[in-house]
Amino acid sequence: MVGRASTVAVVGLEAVPVTVEAHAGNGLPGFHVIGSSGVAAGQAAERVRTALSAAGVQVPSRKFLISLAPADVPKIGARFDLAMAAAVLAEMGAIPADALDADAMIGELALDSTVRPVPGILPSAAAVAQNGGRLFLADANAGEAALVGDLDVVGLATLRELIGILTGEEQPRPLCAANPPPFPPVPELADVRGQPEARRALEIAAAGGHHLLLLGPPGCGKSMLAKRLPSLLPQLNDEHALELAAVRSVAGAGSPVLDRTPPFRAPHHSVSAAALFGGGSGVARPGELSLAHRGILFMDELFEWPRFVVEALRQPLEDGVVRVARSRATVTYPARVQLVCAANPCPCGGGDRCACSDEVIWQYRSRLSGPLADRLDLAPSVHPLTAADLLGEQGGEASAAVAARVTQARAVAAERWRGRANAEARPAELRRTARPAALRILADAVEVGELTGRGYDRALRVARTCADLDGSTHIESHHVYEAHAHRMGLRAAGAAGALR
Repeated sequence: MVGRASTVAVVGLEAVPVTVEAHAGNGLPGFHVIGSSGVAAGQAAERVRTALSAAGVQVPSRKFLISLAPADVPKIGARFDLAMAAAVLAEMGAIPADALDADAMIGELALDSTVRPVPGILPSAAAVAQNGGRLFLADANAGEAALVGDLDVVGLATLRELIGILTGEEQPRPLCAANPPPFPPVPELADVRGQPEARRALEIAAAGGHHLLLLGPPGCGKSMLAKRLPSLLPQLNDEHALELAAVRSVAGAGSPVLDRTPPFRAPHHSVSAAALFGGGSGVARPGELSLAHRGILFMDELFEWPRFVVEALRQPLEDGVVRVARSRATVTYPARVQLVCAANPCPCGGGDRCACSDEVIWQYRSRLSGPLADRLDLAPSVHPLTAADLLGEQGGEASAAVAARVTQARAVAAERWRGRANAEARPAELRRTARPAALRILADAVEVGELTGRGYDRALRVARTCADLDGSTHIESHHVYEAHAHRMGLRAAGAAGALR
């Protein structure tokens, strides 16, 4: 007889069903696990044996062989402990052999038989829901698994509780309603003083999902502006919120409450490439880029970032995904982000007293290459604050007023492009909404070298957003002029542009 239990392995965001088999035979007494990988999985035998003893199960002195199939699927971590223990119990006859036919189990076992939470629950629960049956897991993971509809979730405190439920001695406890975690208040746009051009660019970026570069001297409000962009964005819909929740779950930051607030991630410029794009041994985990999915990735002090890290952003910005290859698996994580960058014009900060030579400035700005600068959509001027800005009685518009216009413009774009934002619109479809005179302005800019072919399409997308904010069905000439003017700052930011 062979005891069997079902569980789920997670490779990237893909959940793979795994069958755990346990067989007791002749040989030296002990537990031997095959088909697993990683340090935690290799130590599972000792955890499972000790947890069974702590739960009051008398394990016979026999050789137990535990197999995790399919063997070629990477199985990292301690999430298979609970299923291993259930398979051993079925082999011993401690639970009915047919009690595990339709159920799946995920969880780590402590030495005292406590069931501990593990990451990657949301994609695992979605896979179990497709096959039906119950999902047994730690109480701390139950709320997250319950986000998946049509799934019978059973929370466990100990292994002893699992045995009681499977033998019919106990009934599953009802799940407790999860209390939403306290979310920090979103910064208010009205706090920003001055900077009318940058505020307008922020509104356009929010309405169309465009990438943004804020270039200006220290203390003029670049970071302050960037941190207020989330207050202008609409809430995530169910599909996008679940995508983000799945990424957070695999990263070990799962939550029992579905968060609809667009994420704002601001990694330091000293962050490693693995932390930004995803990495780790075995199967790569999501990085900051994927944790910002459907939200904002803020890169402050852009020219301080290593150039190879900045250049690696080009493919994810185009494709909306990041692919990370490791020895055991190549995984793909979503990375549909809105990139917001901030930078000083030179190492000393710029301004009237700048003493940096042209060569020093060129080397400083060369970390932003032309191809990457071409993928940025807006680069407004951010000027030093004046006395009038600081002594004025009030700032600009509040976030709520701007957010209302952004929400309306986003709704118009979503209806036109079948759910997509203007930043994701196809060039051929865009051109059909533009006046011939507007297209001629951008074509002339390409001919004189002010725009590339990619810049032409990106400027047209920004012009489409300007038109939506104006309530115009067509892209007019003044919309194109505004979009092109917002891109002129990229020439000064790049190494090939004007140095001063």
